Amino acid sequence: MMNILTITAVASGGAIGATSRMLINGFVSRHIVHTLPFGTLVVNLLGSLIIGILFAWFHTNSTLSPHLKSFLVTGLLGALTTYSTFAIESFFLLESGHYIHAFANMALNLFGTIIMAGIGYMMVLHIAK
Repeated sequence: MMNILTITAVASGGAIGATSRMLINGFVSRHIVHTLPFGTLVVNLLGSLIIGILFAWFHTNSTLSPHLKSFLVTGLLGALTTYSTFAIESFFLLESGHYIHAFANMALNLFGTIIMAGIGYMMVLHIAK
């Protein structure tokens, strides 16, 4: 349901997520020598792990506020992870003829994020038992 509380939850989560993405991406870019866009990969992998954790938590705690869920998933993680940046970085790698790097970036983002989401989800379900 869209109301001012949901909008505020998403907006505030988005502000935190976007700022976190900028800080994490900057840190990774400064500290890891790379030929792939590892900053984007790290935020996408981290966000996928966290969404797996959160959905398992939601699964085991059905009384959680929908505003908290909106804050965490749509706001925070929606702004933290970035499919559009991954897409343009992959395009630029392809355009510049770095085909192996481009396909490695695509594979790491696609398969890595799915694996991390599953790890997060299963980890919480296992702990909750």
